[in-house]
Amino acid sequence: MAPYDVLGNIALVKFPKGTTMHEKKRFAVLFMQEHPRITTVLEKTGKIAGRLRTPTSRWLGGEKTKEALYAENGCVFRLEVDTCYFSPRLAEERKLIAGLVRKGERVLVLFGGVGPFAIVIAKKNKAKEVVSVELGKEPSRYALENVKRNKVVVDVVQGDVNRILPRFAKQGKVFDRIVMARPNLKATFLSSTLRVVKKGTRIHYYGFCHETELEDMQQALVREGKEKGKKLQIVGTKKAGDIGTRKYRYRIDLVVR
Repeated sequence: MAPYDVLGNIALVKFPKGTTMHEKKRFAVLFMQEHPRITTVLEKTGKIAGRLRTPTSRWLGGEKTKEALYAENGCVFRLEVDTCYFSPRLAEERKLIAGLVRKGERVLVLFGGVGPFAIVIAKKNKAKEVVSVELGKEPSRYALENVKRNKVVVDVVQGDVNRILPRFAKQGKVFDRIVMARPNLKATFLSSTLRVVKKGTRIHYYGFCHETELEDMQQALVREGKEKGKKLQIVGTKKAGDIGTRKYRYRIDLVVR
């Protein structure tokens, strides 16, 4: 069985090298027969790439669309597979983060995509304010649609976090909790993030590394905070998904002291 992800009505399949087009199309037909809710099968044709971390795909069978309607945690999200990064594997992570939010908190979600973290948080009705910042125009457009679809209040801001956060700082905005749902890039974006924190702010930082490099990544975050005049304490670390052999997406929980 080829590995696959399901995004509502769409199955995204990664085939082993050497699989013929006839075998792929045959797989698509059989897959939809076995999974009646899947109406479209797409093949992953390239690695997730670019600053927006978007995949590329090829239609194999079913309805000719790349627009998915996906449900999780009592919320529904619409997105276009090739223009919007989205991981269904983070559904439980989004639920966990939403469960940590306390009544009256101001929550900032960075790299917010089509709004999954922000909307799941807002659905809990505990946060005083939820803001989602996303660079991509297409994901931001879908985020606005998804906010309306789920009947929640989220301020969707389209733009580069390195430009948006200094603007927030000038406005005097600070947040109680910040979700840094970072893509797998070298930049930490922590310097900009620390401009909108206060004592007690909790930061959920998502980083990617080999398990032997975890301590180095943790120390680098604390060191970067110190360079910016902020004392960061690590209060928790957990694996939030694997990305390769002994390589993981980690969530590092930080508190500003």
